[in-house]
Amino acid sequence: MTSTIDAYLPVLIFGALAVVIAGAMLGASLVCGQQKPYAEKLTAYECGFEAFDDARRRFDVRFYLVSILFIIFDLEVAFLFPWAISLSRIGLLGFLSMMGFLGVLGIGFLYEWRKGALDWD
Repeated sequence: MTSTIDAYLPVLIFGALAVVIAGAMLGASLVCGQQKPYAEKLTAYECGFEAFDDARRRFDVRFYLVSILFIIFDLEVAFLFPWAISLSRIGLLGFLSMMGFLGVLGIGFLYEWRKGALDWD
């Protein structure tokens, strides 16, 4: 019987390797990148208006609408990966169920497009 450390050793090695690679990328970008900050580049920009302004000021809601739509469609597309992996086991019923899901997703996308939720004008 193997010990717990032996069972999780590949996970620990993978985690350590991920930390080393991430650190190397950050270090390389600091060393090799051109650091030329200027006033406009250093300002905070979040939702199309100044961050340190009156909190009761009106703002354009399109920024939030687009971000919510992105999150909705991104999460729904994330369901495609497990479906694609298990497609050979779930058969025709699983395929047709996902086609129905994608159909509803497509109808929702067309509805948002027709309503103008994706336009910046």
